[in-house]
Amino acid sequence: MEKIVIASDHAGFELKKIFIDNSEIKSRFLDLGPFSSESVDYPDYAKKLSLLIQTSEYKKGVLICGSGIGMSMVANRFDNVRAALCMNQEMARLSRQHNNANILVLGSRLISAAEAIKCLIVFLDTNYEGGRHQARLDKFNLVG
Repeated sequence: MEKIVIASDHAGFELKKIFIDNSEIKSRFLDLGPFSSESVDYPDYAKKLSLLIQTSEYKKGVLICGSGIGMSMVANRFDNVRAALCMNQEMARLSRQHNNANILVLGSRLISAAEAIKCLIVFLDTNYEGGRHQARLDKFNLVG
C-alpha cells in the first residue's frame, strides 16, 4: 500500500485530522503537520510536502487549507508537482486520469468532510491514462 504525505494549515487542520483518524486509510499517511489548529503559514506546509513529492519515495500527497487556492498555487511552483484543487469526485478522477495529478488539494471551507473523503478515495484509486495526455504533461516543466 503506497504511503501518502499530508499537510494542512490551521484552516485545514480539522479535515486533515478526519482523514488521518479514518480507520480505512489511517496507516497510509505521513503527517507533515501542523499538529494543532494554531495559526500557521500555508506556504511552509505546501513547500515541505512538495519537496517530498519531488525528491522521495512518496508519490502522492494531500494539501488542505481554507480555500485550497493558496496551497495549490505554492505547490505548483515546484517541478514535477501537479497539484489539483478538487471540489468533487469528477474533478479528482479527471485530475488523475488526464493530468496525472500527484497532489490532491482541498478547501476545507468549501467542501464537506464526506465529499472530501470521496474525493480522496477517487484520487487514490484512479490511474493516469497516459497516451494523448502525456505530450501535454511533458510541457509542464518547460513553461516559463
